Amino acid sequence: QVQLVESGGGLVQPGGSLRLSCAASGSIFSIRAMAWYRQAPGKQRELVAAITSIGTTNYQDSVKGRFTISRDNAKNTVYLQMNSLKPEDTAVYYCNAELRPTGWRYESDYWGQGTQVTVSS
Repeated sequence: QVQLVESGGGLVQPGGSLRLSCAASGSIFSIRAMAWYRQAPGKQRELVAAITSIGTTNYQDSVKGRFTISRDNAKNTVYLQMNSLKPEDTAVYYCNAELRPTGWRYESDYWGQGTQVTVSS
């Protein structure tokens, strides 16, 4: 059974930093893309950043220059380094992976349980 487990959320003051991690575990044949989404209260879930298996990245405009997504393919782990955090970054952050479990023919989307990030003084 494949699982995505996030860690690293918490409370931070404006201007501070946090690093989120998400590890995929289970019987995994391959992982195509990994990404971070977030959902603030009363808003739709939105893409924050994504990274392909070869390291190509994509960011939401509001986080460019402040957030950095990276991945360790050997550990099936994706990271999100968040710097210069703002109150509007407050949300539940979800990890997403497009992966193929062992024995499957196609990739499927998997989600983590979410981790709360609160930016407040």
